[in-house]
Amino acid sequence: MGLLNNFYNPNAVAVVGASKKPGKVGHSIVKNLIESGFPGQIYPVNPKEEEIEGLTVYPSVTAIPEQVDLVVVAVPAARTLDVARECGEKGVKNLVVVTAGFKEIGKEGLDLEKELVAICHQYGMRMLGPNCVGMMDTHTPINASFTKTFPLKGDIAFLSQSGATLIAILDWSRSVGLGFSKMVSLGNKGDLSEIDFIAEAAEDPYTRVIACYLEDVADGSRFLEVVREATRKKPVIILKSGTSQAGAQAASSHTGALAGSDLAYDTAFRQCGVIRARSMTELFELAIAFSRCPVPAGKKVAIVTNSGGPGIVATDNVEARSLTMARFTRETIEELRGGLPAEAALYNPVDVLGDARADRYRFALEKVLADPNVDSIVVLMCPTAVAQPLETTQAVIELQKKYPHKPIMGVYLGGESMAEGARLMSEAGMTCFTFPEPAIAAINGLVSYGEFRNTPVGESDLIYPDVDKKAVKAIFYDAMRDNRLVLLGSEAAAVARAYGIPAAPISLATTPEEAVEEAEKMGYPVVLKVASPKILHKTDVGGVKIGLDSPEAVRKGFIEIMENVHRLLPQAVVYGIEVQKMMPKGVELIIGMTRDVQFGPMIACGLGGIYVNLLKDVSFRLAQGLTRREIEAMLSETKAYTLLRGYRGEKPADLPALVEAIGRTARLVLDFPEINEIDINPVFVYNQGLSALDIKITIS
Repeated sequence: MGLLNNFYNPNAVAVVGASKKPGKVGHSIVKNLIESGFPGQIYPVNPKEEEIEGLTVYPSVTAIPEQVDLVVVAVPAARTLDVARECGEKGVKNLVVVTAGFKEIGKEGLDLEKELVAICHQYGMRMLGPNCVGMMDTHTPINASFTKTFPLKGDIAFLSQSGATLIAILDWSRSVGLGFSKMVSLGNKGDLSEIDFIAEAAEDPYTRVIACYLEDVADGSRFLEVVREATRKKPVIILKSGTSQAGAQAASSHTGALAGSDLAYDTAFRQCGVIRARSMTELFELAIAFSRCPVPAGKKVAIVTNSGGPGIVATDNVEARSLTMARFTRETIEELRGGLPAEAALYNPVDVLGDARADRYRFALEKVLADPNVDSIVVLMCPTAVAQPLETTQAVIELQKKYPHKPIMGVYLGGESMAEGARLMSEAGMTCFTFPEPAIAAINGLVSYGEFRNTPVGESDLIYPDVDKKAVKAIFYDAMRDNRLVLLGSEAAAVARAYGIPAAPISLATTPEEAVEEAEKMGYPVVLKVASPKILHKTDVGGVKIGLDSPEAVRKGFIEIMENVHRLLPQAVVYGIEVQKMMPKGVELIIGMTRDVQFGPMIACGLGGIYVNLLKDVSFRLAQGLTRREIEAMLSETKAYTLLRGYRGEKPADLPALVEAIGRTARLVLDFPEINEIDINPVFVYNQGLSALDIKITIS
């Protein structure tokens, strides 16, 4: 509770803008505080009134004789600044500003909001909002909002960036009997954001699971740091709206084009242990599952059904996700054979047949739950003529108590005839669904969270004392002095070498003679490439010559490239021709980085070469907090990993060298925030070592 200084549990609350008139926001807030059973003092503030709902009204916050921990502000936007100053002078520590008319209306509102936040910071106050519905805590209890109802008591904390969504969920939740520990409307997030409330809920003894509806994350770096710690304590489930890929269209690099604007959220959520919901339905199905179910020990699922069709649907869903169908021990199969009809299916899924009554379900479930190879179980029941929903449910409830560490998901297909059984299961604190798919999705969420929680907590171990930061700074300085944001290939290779990333030897030549001299130094064969920051795809303009193995070939190649470029792109500024040592073929990969607005640099690695955008076999991680273990996991997610481990008799590639190169790339972009994009494509990975061939670096 200390994280937000008595925000949820204040001794006294004042409502500025309190109203006597029903239908006014200021009246609803006062009435909600009273009807919620708030145990502290409530002080309505309105200079024009003397009494509201039986409470003495004060003309101002400073006129209140006692200390006030929380003030709810419901006055027009223009007056909020004066109210905030008054609260600051009174020593108030927390504000809830429900008033609209701030940054959501444009620049004028944004300026007003900035001033409001500045006043809060000046006096050391924390603020929820502005432009929010308010907040509620069922365990205090307190309802500092203008909602029509108060949530049922429960253990789910719900944070919503949309006030309308929170109000709708609150209304729905009462109709289905779903309880909450607290509900918070985040509004404009002028000061307090989802990060603060997630951190607080992670410490709250009354909260078991944290569910969020978000439209954005304003401080990506802090989000990663705080939420990564919170998810070690409690599951965090987020529905993030706005999954546009518009960001991919504007990217100039392969990596940027592959990333898109929503992938950063996917990557960030995965790295800090957040479970991402794809719909409002899934958000609350997962929240309910985490609220009521234990986290299973593993991913092995058993299915017991009285109907073959739904059993097959459930099996397909298990196999479509990162789950596995449990394989029973020989003893379990023999016991099932001895107690079930001859026609029953004994191997997972277990089909107890359509004439199964409660006793047969109990027998099969007991044997399956006792099997050490089973981590969780789905009980499917169709409304056959002899089905006993109530009696079967009672058996399921008793068995869940006997095996508390194995989640049992009910799936009662049908309508009225199954409703009582479903209700009984829900009242017993268990989960019951109408169809198999959400039940399997819930198990998958539980398993994913369990796997994350069981991974060792690792600090970033990408520390390289041999890097040369001064050399990189000098290269960037020269490029910017030349009014360039795209480095030449030779400059990019020098940056890579300064950070210990092996790169093929490359030099810039301005005449055919210089090109021959450089080729002689590095040895034949060589590659020639036009050096121009305006030409990103050099082969398209005849700007590349490969396999040149003599001085004559180099001279001729130099002249031909220059002629091609001047003919096709006469306006392009050409700095010369780069001469590069031709390297032996290896496994072709791409290592890249694109910088996300919210979460900073995202590292990519996968299949490279000319097929990178066609096959899109690339995995991403955020550079912040990246570890070698995470890099290895990133590589294992790609099809290229099969090639790296040795495919069809080929020797395995040097994976440690690749992990090192990716780690050093991540260190580079963390050390230099001015790097906007990097493409190292291709990287040839050999049995021993690797070589970066084509490196593109864009700075801002």
